[in-house]
Amino acid sequence: MPNVMIAFIALAIVLRLGALAISMRNEKRLKQDGAVEYCARTSAILALTHIVFYLAAITEGLWRGAPLSGVSVFGMALYGLAMCALVWVIAVLGRFWTVKVIVARDHALVTNRFFNLIRHPNYFLNILPELLGFALALQAYVTLLVGVPIYLCVLLLRIRQEEKVMRDRFPAY
Repeated sequence: MPNVMIAFIALAIVLRLGALAISMRNEKRLKQDGAVEYCARTSAILALTHIVFYLAAITEGLWRGAPLSGVSVFGMALYGLAMCALVWVIAVLGRFWTVKVIVARDHALVTNRFFNLIRHPNYFLNILPELLGFALALQAYVTLLVGVPIYLCVLLLRIRQEEKVMRDRFPAY
C-alpha cells in the first residue's frame, strides 16, 4: 500500500476522533444543563457500525494493496468534501451538535434554508459520502457492497427515530 494511502487512513482516523471529541464535549455540557438523550441504543449500534465499516475498509484495502488510482483519488476527494460538510454542520449546530440524539432544554429548531432543503445534512452530506469515499479510496469494494446496505438499515432507523423526537419536541418541525 502506498504511503499516501497510509497517510489517508491516518488522517481519516484523526478527523473522526477529533469530531468524536467535539461531540463528547458538547454532550457533557448539554447533559450538565439538563439535556435528554434519546435513541441511545440506536446511537450505540450506529457508532459500532461506523467503526466496523472503517475496520473492514482498512482491512480490505491492506489486503488488496490499495494502489493509488483514479478510483482512490476520487474516493479521497469525496471524503474531503464529506469532511467539509461535517465542519459546516458542526459550525451551524454549534454546541447542539453531537453524534447522539440529545435535546437541550433551550434547544432551538434550526431553520437554516439548507436544513429545510436537506432534512439531515449530517447524514446525507457527511456520513454517507464519508463512508463511500473512504471505501473507494481504499478500493474496498466488498465493504461497499456489504457494509453500505447494513449501515443504511441502521441509519434509516436512526433517522426515523430522530424525526419522531423532533416532531414531538418541535411542532413546527
